[in-house]
Amino acid sequence: MANVDDRLEPPERLVRTLGSDLAPGADAHQWLATLPDRVREICARWELTPERVQEPGGRTSMVVLVRLSDGTPAALKLCLPDGTAALEHAALAHWDGRSAVRVLRADTDAGALLLERLHGDVSLRSLAEAKAQLEAAATLQRLWVPPPAGNLPGVAAHTAALAGVLRERRELPWAADARALLDEALEVRDGLADGPAGEPDVLLHGEFHQGNVLAGDRAPWLAIAPRPLVGERAYDLAWLVRDRLDTLLASPGAAAAARRRVAKLAESLEVDRDRLRGWTLFRTAEAGAHELALGAKARGELLLEFAGLL
Repeated sequence: MANVDDRLEPPERLVRTLGSDLAPGADAHQWLATLPDRVREICARWELTPERVQEPGGRTSMVVLVRLSDGTPAALKLCLPDGTAALEHAALAHWDGRSAVRVLRADTDAGALLLERLHGDVSLRSLAEAKAQLEAAATLQRLWVPPPAGNLPGVAAHTAALAGVLRERRELPWAADARALLDEALEVRDGLADGPAGEPDVLLHGEFHQGNVLAGDRAPWLAIAPRPLVGERAYDLAWLVRDRLDTLLASPGAAAAARRRVAKLAESLEVDRDRLRGWTLFRTAEAGAHELALGAKARGELLLEFAGLL
């Protein structure tokens, strides 16, 4: 057990991300420093045996592979104490294992979720692109259900906050070359914020892409790591449009390929093509500006290049 305890340090990706992108209201350095002790305390309280930290892991949470007292494999997820665990738990509990990972136990005040163990090294990105997109679309469609009662954030309020930050960032010197694109993204978002007329709001995953769909035992593919919102379906498809971004931008006719993705996803899932294009433009431009603000120049420029194709 002592040897296992020695391996409960936060993974490098998590340390690197939180070193530059502190969560609002959370002392990330303090949280990182106390993570090994937090894992030990929860494992003792829930009678879990830790095996190893999942690598490379996420950028705002740590996952430890554990076993229950009866030997059943599981995954213990520790989230920043910023409320994300409670939101994730609300969505996963509402889906109750339907196309999503199942929650076995939760202490949202401690940011702890005990999840069924999936095959963490096998995501939809292990499939050929066409097959992966089909499986991703089918999985996401099953997640779009009426939202649970409660106060999950809505797309309009969530993106209003993102737009406010983006307006501040467009004034910074490094944003000069991208200012026209950022202004277009902000204008498009303002036009989309009210949602499509006549379409009921659904529970959205919020961060749905091929890498967030893992192979499971009780079902072939299960979604993980939601950042749930309530709103229109087109918003949830944006990351599928930009999936495998490096490969798409390196291929001939990248702009045409991006437009085909938008059209194909819109048609297959019966969402408005222009709204899907608009949400993808806004979300990708906002993400690109966010990366540039953190100093991740290559990633930020790649995202803005893709947004420009839209």
